[in-house]
Amino acid sequence: MSTTFTWSIGTLERETSDGYVFTAHYRVDAADDVYTAGAYGSVGFERPETLIPYSDLTEELIIGWVQAAIGGEEKVADVEAALQAQLDEQRQPTKANGVPWGE
Repeated sequence: MSTTFTWSIGTLERETSDGYVFTAHYRVDAADDVYTAGAYGSVGFERPETLIPYSDLTEELIIGWVQAAIGGEEKVADVEAALQAQLDEQRQPTKANGVPWGE
C-alpha cells in the first residue's frame, strides 16, 4: 500500500493594514487504502522586505513557506516518516491494552 501525504493550510494570521502574513496554521494528513493519521502545527514568519499582496497568495506558496520554516526537506521527511510510523502501527500494532480475563 502506498501512502499519500497531503499538506494544507487551515488559516493565516495577518496584519490588516498591509496583508503581512505572520502565522500559518497547517495540517499534514497521511492516508493509505485503509488507515489515516494526521498532524498539525503553526509557524511564524519574519516580515519580508517585499510583501506579496495578500490576494496573490496561494496555498501552494504558503505550504512552501511552512516547509521551509520548519526546517526544509529534511524536516518534511521527518514529519512524513512519523505519520508513516503511525499508519504502520495501526496496520500491525505492537502495543495493546486490556486485561487477560474476560476476553
